[in-house]
Amino acid sequence: MAEDSVAQDQLRAFIERIERMEEEKAAIAADIKEIYAEAKGNGFDTKILRKIVAIRKQDANERMEQEALLELYMSALGMVAAPDED
Repeated sequence: MAEDSVAQDQLRAFIERIERMEEEKAAIAADIKEIYAEAKGNGFDTKILRKIVAIRKQDANERMEQEALLELYMSALGMVAAPDED
């Protein structure tokens, strides 16, 4: 019986910690939303800001690889001039 009580207490503690983190996450998300709204109010394009934030999360090699693939795919679709072949 005591083991059940300990397990219940641990479970409750885990759940309460998760709930606190979820509340903090929601508060941070609201703060971020306000920053984007402020940036938009100052004439910045929020879609581009979000893209830059995502790009900055990547390491340099991953970013270069994605940029190369994007250029290749766009070229294949006739959206940009084909890269020069030497």
